[in-house]
Amino acid sequence: MNAKDVAPRVDEAISIGALAARSGVTVATIRFSEELKLMPAPPRTEGRQRRYTATHLDRLRFIRHSRDLGFSIEDVRELLRLAAHPDARCHTADAIAARQLAEVEAKIERLQALRGELKRMLAACEQGVVEGCRIVETLADHGRCAGER
Repeated sequence: MNAKDVAPRVDEAISIGALAARSGVTVATIRFSEELKLMPAPPRTEGRQRRYTATHLDRLRFIRHSRDLGFSIEDVRELLRLAAHPDARCHTADAIAARQLAEVEAKIERLQALRGELKRMLAACEQGVVEGCRIVETLADHGRCAGER
């Protein structure tokens, strides 16, 4: 078990560096999350150092996982709002996740088309000189592409 896996004890307050290490994000990301009001402002010591709790760590992990899945900042904000009401219906969360899935599927389609075009360009390459290179010709004239323009 490493520092990333260990949550602070309920009564333990940790530094921003320790929070970064345990959550797997950078200090800058933590500060940015605070600026965006995704993370609540932590209490500070008399020396003005931030001190974070297990609640902060859980919230930061939620934010990180949401962002890893491609959710926008606004989606994360709404999902956090929803998470604060565990007894509420989850239709809004479902709608947000369904919208994200549709975006991912559209990206996959675009990437598959891109892969097909690159394969076609490579297959047309005769391994000659650049002057007659089908790849360079295709890149210079978008009309030579088989896919969308």
